[in-house]
Amino acid sequence: MIKLTIDGKKVAAEEGGTILDAANQAGIRIPTLCSHESLRPAGACRVCTVEIATNGAKSLTTACDYPVEAGLKVSTTSEKVMEARRLAVELLLAQRPHSSKLQELARKLGVKQPRFVLAEQECILCQLCVRTCQEIVDVEAITFVAQGKDRGVAEPTVVHSLDKCIGCDACAYVCPTESITVTDIGDTRTINTPSGKLEFKLKQCQVCGKYWAPEKQLDYIIEKWHLEPELFATCPDCRD
Repeated sequence: MIKLTIDGKKVAAEEGGTILDAANQAGIRIPTLCSHESLRPAGACRVCTVEIATNGAKSLTTACDYPVEAGLKVSTTSEKVMEARRLAVELLLAQRPHSSKLQELARKLGVKQPRFVLAEQECILCQLCVRTCQEIVDVEAITFVAQGKDRGVAEPTVVHSLDKCIGCDACAYVCPTESITVTDIGDTRTINTPSGKLEFKLKQCQVCGKYWAPEKQLDYIIEKWHLEPELFATCPDCRD
């Protein structure tokens, strides 16, 4: 175990863990937007900023991707930390002012109105959807397209591929700002994304007649795990 100090409290952390991991284990809350326990950290949103003191020097860093070190001193509530978090949330809220999660974060940080005027964007580029599709679903249907001189698009964005997407809705589940939404109507699932609308035909249960999952997702599961298609002829409720 590695010993460090967070907000004056001695904390023992697992080797290879992050400051955020250690804080969570110690019951110290650090706000996050782009972090998820099942995904590798990205440090994209900057909301989890903390102040560290190491080798006599202080600096700001993101808690979700900074590895714990023996003797490290961490402050999660210093004035510099709070200023950095407020700035991060202000910028995000200016882009996505109707997000309930961002509004709640802003309220807790005392941000009443962003000082910035930015073009509204559905996506805040936290990349949770990209990493979920890659690391958990293992489909890689969502791509983060960064800026570059050879790109035809002026701003960074995330792009969903209809050819690769299986309609599982995991991206909508993890999206912190409701930029990706899913609706099931009749035999069709519609996924609205910042890069466009995707539609998928739903499988109908042979017993109750309910439409319950995208056929493309079920085909993917059957092929990946070498399962019999008959296993998915009925919905989970009728299988119980």
